[in-house]
Amino acid sequence: MNTTANTSPLSGLANRQVRLASRPVGMPTRDNWQFTTEPVAEPDDGGLVVQTLYLSLDPAMRGWMNEGKSYIPPVGLGEVMRAGGIGRVIASRHPDFPVDAYVTGTLGVQEYARFGRDEIKRLGVARIDPRLGGLTQWLNVLGMPGMTGYFGLMDIGQPKPGETVVVSGAAGAVGQTVGQLAKLKGCRVVGIAGGKAKCDWVVHELGFDACIDYKGGAVKDGLKQHCAQGVDIYFDNVGGEILDTVLTRINRKARIIICGAISQYNNTETVQGPKNYLSLLVNRARMEGMVVFDYADRYPQAIAELAGYLQAGRMKSKEDVVFGLDTFPETLLKLFTGENFGKLVLQVAKT
Repeated sequence: MNTTANTSPLSGLANRQVRLASRPVGMPTRDNWQFTTEPVAEPDDGGLVVQTLYLSLDPAMRGWMNEGKSYIPPVGLGEVMRAGGIGRVIASRHPDFPVDAYVTGTLGVQEYARFGRDEIKRLGVARIDPRLGGLTQWLNVLGMPGMTGYFGLMDIGQPKPGETVVVSGAAGAVGQTVGQLAKLKGCRVVGIAGGKAKCDWVVHELGFDACIDYKGGAVKDGLKQHCAQGVDIYFDNVGGEILDTVLTRINRKARIIICGAISQYNNTETVQGPKNYLSLLVNRARMEGMVVFDYADRYPQAIAELAGYLQAGRMKSKEDVVFGLDTFPETLLKLFTGENFGKLVLQVAKT
């Protein structure tokens, strides 16, 4: 068993952290955050200390800032902001986590994360194999977005060869996995993304059959053009008007996966629900929400399949990496303005 005495001295290390200072109304601002610094403590017996290398910035983080019942408790005021990440073990008193091992887990928006024996499983700390994919890919196709896309499409969407799949947020972390996986399963895939550059990338690099630029305001016409035979599966990452528009094009027995609604997360008024929901009745269709944590015991299955596609060159993984813990408040906003191109990652330390 490793001990801190002969592995990684922690004396003198300072942990910079970002804590939730107040609950945002509308778009978060820097005033909603508090930057703190505290010493890095030695791990207890069975525990470990991890240096944060990369953090995953996800739309779901906006919901975690709100008070109220959800699928996961909100981040408490004064707490380090919740975030998944990739890090390197720098001190360990746990036999399964040697020093210098790479791990994934809920590290939080901070430079160092300290885990007790009981916290390791609860916060999803697990070793990763860098040979299966790059570290940032472990926050994308091989990480939570990839798991979300995989189980949302495969378990709820249940794609069949020849079916038409539409995915919104197509150039984002979840969308890029969903579209590529649907193509590998023999489907026709139409993406919805913001801007010509993203749409071109989705088609020419990821292999989608078409992509509709929602910023051009032609989603309805684009669906009519590219989904002439209707929509069998819709993977929804944005909600709002785009969801309503897709519902007008669904086929009988269509499956709609509700993964997220990024267009609604910063609303200061009532969240806009689907107005065209009666299309579900007319078409005997099904709309189902999904939360990726429900599939945690099956992650290895998805990772093995997706890593195989990456290594064979049959799937791509694009990350938008921004350096610096201090930039967190502004970098997070890129998710909601559509500025990020690919999976948004905050690099906390040099590797």
